[in-house]
Amino acid sequence: MRAPSSMGRGRGRGGRGGGGRGGRDEGPPSVVVEVGQLMHECESEMVCKLTEKESKIPHFNAGIFLENKKKIGKVDEIFGSIHNIMFTIKSDPGILAKSFQKDDKFFIAPEKLLPLTRFTQPGKPSGGRGRGNAANRRVGGRSGGRGGRSGFGRTANTGRGGGRVTRGGGRGRGRGRF
Repeated sequence: MRAPSSMGRGRGRGGRGGGGRGGRDEGPPSVVVEVGQLMHECESEMVCKLTEKESKIPHFNAGIFLENKKKIGKVDEIFGSIHNIMFTIKSDPGILAKSFQKDDKFFIAPEKLLPLTRFTQPGKPSGGRGRGNAANRRVGGRSGGRGGRSGFGRTANTGRGGGRVTRGGGRGRGRGRF
């Protein structure tokens, strides 16, 4: 017999994903700083030149405001060279990109700006846990491929392919021979 749809398998798992990040309207910020000037309109989006004086780059999807803190849209794309950064604003419903004039100024909350050095100094760690270098990535011992754990005291590897006990040339079950 089948369970009623309200108790069906795999249902009722709302709230998974996102963790409450993004997607919510945070309201107007208490302080805004100038971020750019309108260059022109293109395909119902506004193309702007970055004018932020401290060499900071806006977050993607960060809210863009007028000086009176009225939200007009959000950052959609960022492009250009390091010395000539531009971005596009995807306007909110009811806001027409054609209603703005060349050199109109746009504003952003200061906490929605990232320092340019975060993009120009690749040698610095960017935080989080990266994969590390190749020597630290070697998992599974001497055999090839993506080893895994050795199974808590067992001799054969029960991880994802490869392992210490192999048959056929000692290459494990990795990528095979080339």
